[in-house]
Amino acid sequence: MENKALVRIFMMAGLIGLFGCSQSSTPSTASTPGAADSSGATAPAAEQRPSEPLFAPKPIVVEAGTPIRVTVDQTVSSKTSSPGDHFDASLAAPVMVGEKQVIPSGARVRGTVTVAKSAGKFKGSAELAVTLDSITVNGEKYAMRTTSVTEVSKGRGKRTAIGAGGGAAIGAIIGALAGGGKGAAIGAGAGAGAGTAGAAFTGERDITIAPETRLTFKLRQPLEVKEK
Repeated sequence: MENKALVRIFMMAGLIGLFGCSQSSTPSTASTPGAADSSGATAPAAEQRPSEPLFAPKPIVVEAGTPIRVTVDQTVSSKTSSPGDHFDASLAAPVMVGEKQVIPSGARVRGTVTVAKSAGKFKGSAELAVTLDSITVNGEKYAMRTTSVTEVSKGRGKRTAIGAGGGAAIGAIIGALAGGGKGAAIGAGAGAGAGTAGAAFTGERDITIAPETRLTFKLRQPLEVKEK
């Protein structure tokens, strides 16, 4: 009888121990769904993020040698300008790659004076050279390297115009105007691509590029433009 009583006591103790273990493990298992819920809640948020394009569109390449025709917006002079001075201009003709217009006319262009020698300081001869260094397309500014447009005068009434290609200008400069101002744009008497500065020759030995003068440059290096 004593043995049976001991067996019952041990059985009751075992049951109590098992019941206690199950109770202590219940909170950890109950907290698991909450963790699952929190992880499940973040999953949709991650799925809602906009997917980024795998491949960005390739830029359009404007090849070296492409003519860049601009209209100067302000006066540039061998007498009043200095090397390093900047001037504003606008694209006079759209830049095309094949049949696609890459840069529209009217795009803002910035140029730099590279040489400015006044006639009064250099034994009667004057020299003026300009180049382009940047263009803005669809609100984005692109650096570029172009050829220079250079003009040299030697004495009163004598001037040699050197175009973007480096050669002497073909033909005479049209219209030698005294005191040419805004709107007195003087066309270059050069063939296509020569890039002669159609400068307003004021009758003095200094060289002046008047507002609205059209100049032609050429790209020295390819220009990459992002497609819209």
